[in-house]
Amino acid sequence: MLYRLLADATAVTHFAFVAYVVVGGFLAWRFGRTIWLHVLAVCWGFSTIVFGIDCPLTYLENWARERAGEQRLPSSGFIDHYITGVIYPESALGLVRAVVAALVVASWIGYGWALRRRATPATRVHAPH
Repeated sequence: MLYRLLADATAVTHFAFVAYVVVGGFLAWRFGRTIWLHVLAVCWGFSTIVFGIDCPLTYLENWARERAGEQRLPSSGFIDHYITGVIYPESALGLVRAVVAALVVASWIGYGWALRRRATPATRVHAPH
């Protein structure tokens, strides 16, 4: 039972990480210091796709699943098991990756804009008395 809970908690954490990779840059518009965490998350997330690096969360989930007497995730990994073909069709994988990349870039551009806006003193127009 405990291993099953660990596997589920790991999957939830993995979903949260994937969501953060997609939209975390937008959070940095409000919480500016989080941009570096988002840059690291994006670097890690994209490296798992581009270079085929295995995620430690996948290892942890597989370990917990095995001890719970369940099957491991397929060798294709977390995203292919839980997201591709479930949330969007497998044929849309390239499009989804492009949209995610565009969202990340847009969030970083928006962050730069928000940062510049905060650094520039606002000009106030006063109405004559």
